[in-house]
Amino acid sequence: MSIVFSVKIRKEVKERMDKFKDRINWADEVRRFIEETLRRLDAESNFNALLEHLEAAEWGVPAGFSTRSVREDRDSG
Repeated sequence: MSIVFSVKIRKEVKERMDKFKDRINWADEVRRFIEETLRRLDAESNFNALLEHLEAAEWGVPAGFSTRSVREDRDSG
């Protein structure tokens, strides 16, 4: 299902758009822009929610784990 979404633009902009209406479908361009912007905003929102979840998590790596792991790798080779 679709609905109509209207936008006001300056007359000069519309006149410039009309010059290229044989080369570009402005409605498709606007739709594509809106959809891509929403995809980006959704991804940003999902990332921020995940980051908040991870920051609130009560797990971690024991102190010295990284140092011990690197030393073990060096010594095993």
